[in-house]
Amino acid sequence: MTVDDHQAGTPLPRGARLGVDVGSVRVGLAASDPDGLIATPVETLPRDLRTTPSAPEDAVATFPSDVARIAAEVEERGARVVYIGLPRHLSGAEGAATAAARAYAGLVARAVAPVPVHLVDERMTTVSAHQALRASGRAGRKQRSVVDQAAAVIILQTALDRERSAGARAGEYVER
Repeated sequence: MTVDDHQAGTPLPRGARLGVDVGSVRVGLAASDPDGLIATPVETLPRDLRTTPSAPEDAVATFPSDVARIAAEVEERGARVVYIGLPRHLSGAEGAATAAARAYAGLVARAVAPVPVHLVDERMTTVSAHQALRASGRAGRKQRSVVDQAAAVIILQTALDRERSAGARAGEYVER
């Protein structure tokens, strides 16, 4: 049985949600308002590829800096859930990037506990983010600094829309 902050058939608790677009170089972060209506960009974090020790008591103090920043953002905003994009192939198949996102989500889940973490399908979010940025007049190198935030906004907004339509958290719950 999974542990989550929501029971089926009851209203979702009020509180901010965070969206995360994890890449091999950068991590985009987005947040919602307390009512879970609108996703907005927060920041782009450099990816810290350090690994944590296997002992849980040692891991607390040594999370990679990007994961520690996500945990701090959860705390500061009083976030009720973190949504992390799960990159799948267009066919729906999972590959190396999917495995990396699942591992990252597990690390974030340990860092933000007891706040639940859910994986949500992110097919085409980076492409959509690039298109939206081009349409808004940002091109080339200027896009790099914000494309991960834009992708995180798309991931989070998609999850928020699914929450409203289903009355439940979106995506796949991540065990700690």
